[in-house]
Amino acid sequence: MPTRRRIAVITPDVLAGQMAGPAIRAVNIAEQLSLDHDVTLISTLRCEISRPGYRCLFAGWDELRAAVADAEIVVLQGFVSFHASWLLRTDKILVMDLYDPIHLEQLEQLSGQPLVQRRATADLTTQVLNAQLVRGDFFLCASEVQRNLWLGQLAAVGRLNPDNYLADPSLRSLIAICPFGVDPQPPARSGPGIRSVVDGIGPQDKVLLWAGGVYNWFDPVTLIRAVDLVRAEHEDFRLFFLGMKHPNPNVPAMKAAWDTRQLSESLGLTGKHVFFNEGWVPYDERANYLLDADAGVSTHLSHLETIFSFRTRILDYFWAGLPIVSTGGDSLGDLVGANGLGVTVAEGDVAGLAEAITRVLYDEDFARACRVAVERERERFAWPTALAPLVDFCADAHRAADSSIDPRRMARHLLPPRNPAEADLRRFSALVREGGISLLGKRIVSRTRRVAGRLSKARRTGGESA
Repeated sequence: MPTRRRIAVITPDVLAGQMAGPAIRAVNIAEQLSLDHDVTLISTLRCEISRPGYRCLFAGWDELRAAVADAEIVVLQGFVSFHASWLLRTDKILVMDLYDPIHLEQLEQLSGQPLVQRRATADLTTQVLNAQLVRGDFFLCASEVQRNLWLGQLAAVGRLNPDNYLADPSLRSLIAICPFGVDPQPPARSGPGIRSVVDGIGPQDKVLLWAGGVYNWFDPVTLIRAVDLVRAEHEDFRLFFLGMKHPNPNVPAMKAAWDTRQLSESLGLTGKHVFFNEGWVPYDERANYLLDADAGVSTHLSHLETIFSFRTRILDYFWAGLPIVSTGGDSLGDLVGANGLGVTVAEGDVAGLAEAITRVLYDEDFARACRVAVERERERFAWPTALAPLVDFCADAHRAADSSIDPRRMARHLLPPRNPAEADLRRFSALVREGGISLLGKRIVSRTRRVAGRLSKARRTGGESA
């Protein structure tokens, strides 16, 4: 019987009816751990949900210390440790969730920004992740290729040392694969979805679903061009984009989304063969949309982010038993072609993509075989299976074997920027990313007050000495 522990799971994302990947993952982590432990799920941005098995609450950066005061184990994501750096100095057992290599993601996400801002953001993000890698007691990643990435970064900050190696030569007890998962129960309809609700999509139409948002590292433009080819042969073909507006207000609008709309309009596809859901489907309603689709699609560009990515939207296709069309090059995209879950195509191949779409939608025998294979694959990604290494760790949680080593000896800090403006841009980027303009404003006011206080004290001291 595992020792019952007090665990805090912290996400910087929105916990509400409409949730993106980080929040969905945090909810399911809390759900699995609450079966054996006392769990508090915390959003540092907004919390509007409640669950019967654990506490859900909002705690801003100023309230977070009190919210986790009793926790023995803290599971955190993203930039939490940047805004709450005091966590890294506590004796709590820290689990760092690295399923999203954000420093690689940002290389593409910020591609349209000024170079000085891109450098500053990349520098800051790498430093934040390095600080987590230096201090963490247990790390989660999404795939074997990701694990290799993080092992290299752990080596760079001194964590592949004799202490950890003696404790476990495989280092599985330090960094484990816990992929994104799916609900172990198959989707059930609770209301209307796409068909006969979205004007222009009827009950007999063939629906291809793009589940999730449209981000710069994806390639929806090639997909739109493929749609133009497919519709020439099949009038009943429809493509539906599930979400165009991210529920987290701090996630910026993406150029890829703009380009996709513009191309669809210029080809006369919008409202006829291509449809955009302007909002974000509530998490508990997404099954209705998945069940109204005949197949799912995910197309992306070939770059560094692709190699280490884990396309979570494809897991929703697993959950719904949908045949899949995907670009290859990432863990799940390659799995699609290798295991008969659908068709994998090359990056930018418009004709090949059109052929793949036609096959999964109009070749009934092939689509049926894909569904059987997808349902078989779904079992290994069920949340209880996906998170089993984390559950096992928390059952016998402990500080890392090298926790007694002075972290200053292990850390490899980046040189400070030569341009002082880059340092300000680092902090600006992080504040806006995690807390929006309101958090930035609060920090500016707080800093101004501190500076004013020091100036006032200096004047008083100078006056008394005179």
